[in-house]
Amino acid sequence: MTPLDAAHAEMEAQPEIDAFRLQFYERLADSELFLLLEEEPTEDIAKPMLFPVEDQQFALVFDSEERLVEFAQQSAPFVSLSGRLVAQMLNGQGIGLGVNLTVAPSSMLLPSEAVGWLAETLLIEPEQTQAKPIAVYAPKSIPEVLVTSLDTKLAAMAGVAKAAYLAEVEYEDAPRGHVIAFVEAIEAAQPAITSAIAEALTFSGIEAGTLDVLFLRTSDPIYEHLSKVALRFDLPELLEPKAQVMEAPGSNPDKPPKLH
Repeated sequence: MTPLDAAHAEMEAQPEIDAFRLQFYERLADSELFLLLEEEPTEDIAKPMLFPVEDQQFALVFDSEERLVEFAQQSAPFVSLSGRLVAQMLNGQGIGLGVNLTVAPSSMLLPSEAVGWLAETLLIEPEQTQAKPIAVYAPKSIPEVLVTSLDTKLAAMAGVAKAAYLAEVEYEDAPRGHVIAFVEAIEAAQPAITSAIAEALTFSGIEAGTLDVLFLRTSDPIYEHLSKVALRFDLPELLEPKAQVMEAPGSNPDKPPKLH
């Protein structure tokens, strides 16, 4: 069972709980998906194979290459993309998304409206504010769903920071709230880190919830106390690649293929 299968099963078992539906969409956005194509991609052009269902067209994605081959019954052209890129590329085209159709427990059809909602949700930008933290405390009343979402997000942030700490924080000129502090984070990665944390909060389903993001150095005065009282998340180390491979169409998230 894949993470997408597990999230789908929870959503189906308790459809009345919005948090499980949101978690499924979060797993879909974060998953590597294999998009079935009509023909082999050329340069930066990829033409998805579309299937009509009633009055709508659906592109098909699978969360493993094996599942795609099982559906196609033979080797088939595909491009590998994150779920967020697939949603953004299909957004506004009136195309729905078939996920793992007929080959997995997570088999389902997402109408174009759901694809558009996911794409727009992923575009939400976190707000930037200025505040000086003066004290930190152990985190209190953090919903388990948020901790789980953060743990999943952070597990994918290899090498971007030394560690992350979840705590309650008191500011000099602002109300007390919760914060996740990244220690010794790579400066170029900070915008992506902030966006990922904003997504974790959005997909946790917590209404009117806030979670501040701080970037600290071990030399900052507040760090020593933070490390003693906060909930620590260890980020995986970045492994050096053993060999360099040629870039395939769609493998660069900064240069996704164009769908025709």
